[in-house]
Amino acid sequence: MELNHIRYGNGQPLLLIHGLGGSWKSWIPVIDRLAAHREIIAIDLPGHGKTPKLDGPTSISSLADSISEFIQRNGLTGIDAVGSSMGGRLVLELARRRGFVGAVVSLNPGGFWQGWQRHFFYLSLAASIRLIRSIQFMMPALTKNVITRSILLAQFSPKPWNISSHLSLAEMRSYNSSPVFDELLYKLAYGEEQQGAEKGSINSPLVIGWGRQDRVCFPLQAKKALQLFPDAQLHVFKQCGHFPHWDRPAETAELILRVTAATKVEVKEHQQDS
Repeated sequence: MELNHIRYGNGQPLLLIHGLGGSWKSWIPVIDRLAAHREIIAIDLPGHGKTPKLDGPTSISSLADSISEFIQRNGLTGIDAVGSSMGGRLVLELARRRGFVGAVVSLNPGGFWQGWQRHFFYLSLAASIRLIRSIQFMMPALTKNVITRSILLAQFSPKPWNISSHLSLAEMRSYNSSPVFDELLYKLAYGEEQQGAEKGSINSPLVIGWGRQDRVCFPLQAKKALQLFPDAQLHVFKQCGHFPHWDRPAETAELILRVTAATKVEVKEHQQDS
């Protein structure tokens, strides 16, 4: 399957992977900053945006497989990768598999909860998606109004009124239209556990970023993430929720460019399927 994607900017390629229910548009707050230095390749995961769902089950493993195939098919082996939320877990999985990606920045990755935290994650997002689906007919007006927009996005940001109405509407529409949202939400909470990587096994730069006010994946989960990925460094975003590229776009772009500055990948010509 070829993943829907955009390519924007010039320079060494940089892969952007969105979170559960999102699309490449989730990266709009930082795309221009990154594209001033890198060629951005932002994908829609299977069952998201304009990419159709997989024929079989959708899980972290099957999504990681589809990204790996996309990387190989397009001659991008060794590409630097950035992921957010579920995408943050996916880039860690790609780094763990080795050979597919170069430098990695994982922003607020899911999958490192323990005990009651996984139940909170599942129940809170399940309630949120039911609400989002029930009020889709009002969504343009709700996201345009700063008060109702802030209420809708309070789970994700400590300052939701700063998030643009355009991005807010795009996200609410994308969450609603994803045919795999429910399946992935359950599997993220109760499915396969994220495996780690032994110390010294990841040679490229690896940074895990976490918003200090994250109300979806609590910051204390960073401890488990670092235990499973001991080669990683931690970057904490102050006054930031679940999406650093929304709350702290300048800081997020600077972190990404700094972490990935030392790596290069020779991009081969596009390879068509035989």
